[in-house]
Amino acid sequence: MKIADTSNMLLFIPGCKTPEQLNADHQASCSIIHSQIAGFSSNYWELRRCRPKLKKLRKLLMEDPYEGPDSWKDQTSTFSKYTTEDLLSLIQASEEEILHQLQVIDACKIEGYWRILEFDYEMKLLNHVTQLIDSESWSLSKVPLRTCLEELGSLEPTEMIEHILLSYGRKYIDDAGEVYFEMHEDKICRAIAQMLLQNAVKFNLSEFQEVWQQSVPEGMTTRLDQLKGLALVDKSSRPETIFLLKVDDLPEDNQERFNSLFSIREKWTEVDITPYIQDLCAEKQTVGALLTKYARSSMQNGVKVYNSRRPIS
Repeated sequence: MKIADTSNMLLFIPGCKTPEQLNADHQASCSIIHSQIAGFSSNYWELRRCRPKLKKLRKLLMEDPYEGPDSWKDQTSTFSKYTTEDLLSLIQASEEEILHQLQVIDACKIEGYWRILEFDYEMKLLNHVTQLIDSESWSLSKVPLRTCLEELGSLEPTEMIEHILLSYGRKYIDDAGEVYFEMHEDKICRAIAQMLLQNAVKFNLSEFQEVWQQSVPEGMTTRLDQLKGLALVDKSSRPETIFLLKVDDLPEDNQERFNSLFSIREKWTEVDITPYIQDLCAEKQTVGALLTKYARSSMQNGVKVYNSRRPIS
């Protein structure tokens, strides 16, 4: 909200009636009403659309990630669980924005509460699905839901199998009414890359690319552009390295985000920094405008780079 000025003086009159109310009251419309003015103002509050504060949503759900139906931790956890109504009262965003973000972060409803799958459990489910696809020689664009539930239902709850298919695939129905999924190659490759990188401080880039390609399901091709906002390549080191840097783990405040990024790397190219600041852009704002406000540009070996406008401690 912000205060805006008006050239018309606003009067505060207790019991004031609008023209519509006066027309509805025939007796009042025929007489003069003497009113007492209680106060006046020459400004008013104006609502301004702002970016929803959605990082808190993941933070709340990650307090108690779901590790599976047999998890001892899940049965004894003292952390709060959250319904849609709980999240609406805790998150600065509309219901539509919250529900959309829940879909983006692949949250699912378990016993009426929104939960995020613990990453290792999520990878376990995904591995079950990809192994079944490989053993049955299915096309990645036509994975049958019914057969997946029949084959994997003895290993994990069918709700979890369907959830992982929804998270990593696009659901569709063929002419015969059968439900199929088209698996998202980029998202599966990205998840496997995270699994490989999460336990290493830095990874030799060429070795990582080789291991990564060997780890994804047959028929999928890995590319570094699948890792935008997830991992960062250090081209200045010899040999070149790659390390995990998730945009989800960075501060939500603009200045704090830039401070964090410039403490990790002194100078950034626009290509490298864009995945880590794109979500900060307000309506009709560009990455270039953000960089102009929070960074200083210079040329380095013929390439434009950006560094902090203020000293980073």
